[in-house]
Amino acid sequence: MDMGNKRMAVLVGCNYPNTRNELHGCINDVLTMKELLVKRFGFDLRNVQLLTDAPGSVVLPTGANIKKALSHMIDQAEAGDVLFFHYSGHGTRIPSVKSGHPFRQDEAIVPSDFNLITDVDFRQLVNRLPKGASLTILSDSCHSGGLIDKEKEQIGPKATITTNNAKVPSQSPKVIPFESILQHLTSLTNINTSDIGTHLLEFFGSDASLKFRLPPLERDQFESTNPDEGILLSGCQANETSADMSPNEGGGKSYGAFSNAVQMVLKEHLGQLSNKQLVMMAREVLQAQGFEQQHPCLYCSDQNAGATFLWQSEC
Repeated sequence: MDMGNKRMAVLVGCNYPNTRNELHGCINDVLTMKELLVKRFGFDLRNVQLLTDAPGSVVLPTGANIKKALSHMIDQAEAGDVLFFHYSGHGTRIPSVKSGHPFRQDEAIVPSDFNLITDVDFRQLVNRLPKGASLTILSDSCHSGGLIDKEKEQIGPKATITTNNAKVPSQSPKVIPFESILQHLTSLTNINTSDIGTHLLEFFGSDASLKFRLPPLERDQFESTNPDEGILLSGCQANETSADMSPNEGGGKSYGAFSNAVQMVLKEHLGQLSNKQLVMMAREVLQAQGFEQQHPCLYCSDQNAGATFLWQSEC
């Protein structure tokens, strides 16, 4: 891939303030990442869009606003451009709507308004990339492994980490269970059904996920255009949770465990790192910190596994 003409990013931090699902470190995660993108990776601040639910935010990280920002970024992209999406917030798993998979679960992120963005939506975004452009997704959320539907697994559940007795600070899982999401959506629609798609379509209409809007045959045609230019760095495996950290000593600021691990690796290694190296090093950081049930993963083509993270130029 040639070095990009433009570097564009959408950064989303959801803390869900004043709710029972409140997190504390997600906005800090994306603010720190914004600084890294500009100072380390050559992003122009004018091409970095920040969406958070901090008090006073003009553009909230709703499902529609996040998808609009991502779609706009892809619409502007040309061959050689480097696109980046960092999400820090809750994730969830929902019953699969795919034919032949009645007991399978699919991955989704949970925007501030609970208008889920699913693995099918991310697959569609990757398929829209112009030839020669790349989209790197860093999702610091629970159940984020496999968030790009049908993307090839490079580092996944097969890798293991040994037990570590390090003390872990106070933490909360970045997950909202399916049952809680269903209960919330039911309160909005007043429809008595366990079919989450019915609720999302009723309340959000055309802004709901493609997973629920498209007929099954058309939805199943969203295949990976192998090898594609989608790259997913997930905070954990599909069946795991990612941690939101709230240090209870010394007044330290809150953070997402995976976002923090990635940022620590990047600050300690100023030279080029491949996507695979970055994920493995982030795993090692989490291991050293005592996280035994959180294993970051990498999903992308074979070529992009060895490609330099965000196509950083040589120092």
